[in-house]
Amino acid sequence: MSLTGETKEIQTSRFLVLKHGQRRVMVRRQRSYNLMVDSACKCFPSIPKDMIMLQTNQLDVCDGHYADITAEIWDDVIDLLRVVEVTRREEMTVPVPLPLDARAISSPDDGLVLSQVNEQDSCGDSDEITVNVVFPSGEIRPTKISREMRVNKLVADASQIVGHCPTPLKAAQFGKGGGMGPAGAVILRGKRSIGSYDIKDGDIISILFSGPGPGGVVEPEDPSIHFKKRVVIHPSFKNENSINDHPKGRLMTKKPVIYLYSPSNIDVSIKLSLIPEWTLSALYPVVTTEGHGQRLEWNVRTHRDGSLTEHNSGVDVSYLFWEAETNLQAFPSSASKQQSVDTFNPISSSLDDMDSIVIPVDKATVYLDKSLKVLGLHTEARTSFISYWLPYILKHEYIALRFVPQSAYERAASLSISPQPDVVTRVFMLFRGIFKEHLANWSNAHMRAEKDVAWWVDVVGVDVARAGDTALFRVLEWGAMEVLV
Repeated sequence: MSLTGETKEIQTSRFLVLKHGQRRVMVRRQRSYNLMVDSACKCFPSIPKDMIMLQTNQLDVCDGHYADITAEIWDDVIDLLRVVEVTRREEMTVPVPLPLDARAISSPDDGLVLSQVNEQDSCGDSDEITVNVVFPSGEIRPTKISREMRVNKLVADASQIVGHCPTPLKAAQFGKGGGMGPAGAVILRGKRSIGSYDIKDGDIISILFSGPGPGGVVEPEDPSIHFKKRVVIHPSFKNENSINDHPKGRLMTKKPVIYLYSPSNIDVSIKLSLIPEWTLSALYPVVTTEGHGQRLEWNVRTHRDGSLTEHNSGVDVSYLFWEAETNLQAFPSSASKQQSVDTFNPISSSLDDMDSIVIPVDKATVYLDKSLKVLGLHTEARTSFISYWLPYILKHEYIALRFVPQSAYERAASLSISPQPDVVTRVFMLFRGIFKEHLANWSNAHMRAEKDVAWWVDVVGVDVARAGDTALFRVLEWGAMEVLV
């Protein structure tokens, strides 16, 4: 059916597509934000109305990343959108102030004067300030504290909230601008008061696990915390293996590969946009990256046999390949503030007894092959996935793993493909090693491993029937990341 230019314009103005996971629903374009939310609620009843958030990455101002659309700007952007992403609003923890000790006495440590430290309260008539306390889990709590509160009191209060920790809470050490090193660092010492440092409303105080820090540096044994206006580092270095295996404590996202299958030969543009916590480290075919190594675009010609020809180089490939490393200097995006199976952030992702399965490594290959098969990976893709990751898996006695929901992964690594595929399947796995003596902490995950692997289909959000329909334009991607703890 052909449409005249006038008809196309009318169609664009009257309808748009709401998307959640793999499901797309065409609805009337509502001028009212509340009516649009009502439509989204009817289309995706699994999301409570008060938890619905509308997002887009289609506008230039979004820079390729998904951004929330607020009611205030809805009328300004509604005519510019064709597809609106429907997501679950982050269940942000209600700010709960840490206990205050208003009578605490400020008493600077002898001989512990570091850069950016004032010997007297750093100003302001108010005796209290509101800071963003970042916990090891990545949770952020806006918290009102007294300038007279001592650092070790704040650490003690934070310890009670965190609960059981494998190591005490203490500081990491970073240079100015987030660089990893002692130069220009601000270390909050246990016996000093908050007011003796240049901490202002809205600043970030990061509570970290103790142990070797970046570069293997071990800090003094007094309770301490790190504050920085823009940098939050999460506890990716809890043991020496983390540092030795991954220089600078960075975690690598290894070998995501993208297959494109079209029933006819077509020219395709593939744009990949990463959140700030990721930086591209390798890709093939090689193309120019933008946005500090967080965006790229491939232009390829698809062929019926599944091979691709990259236009700029003329190279023929079976798939598109990219890798990324975590950027620990990035300010945590919205994905890192709520750690649940519905969110994904490469710096601080959930992988625990409540969202994973645990298996001995001698059963890993069979489990993975069955899981990847039900998720839509063909024989070559399953073989490549398992053979690539098997050496990493075999380093452990047991592994915990989970597959990330596509909608959550998409917000961290957005794919924009033109012409638009009929179906996109993105399978991304997180895993970590588990010591045998720690299995008692993973009882739920151990039992979950006995379930039929088909349950991952609903978790990831895969349309298996369409993903296997050779008459459709299909995209398949797989990748994984080892979480070091």
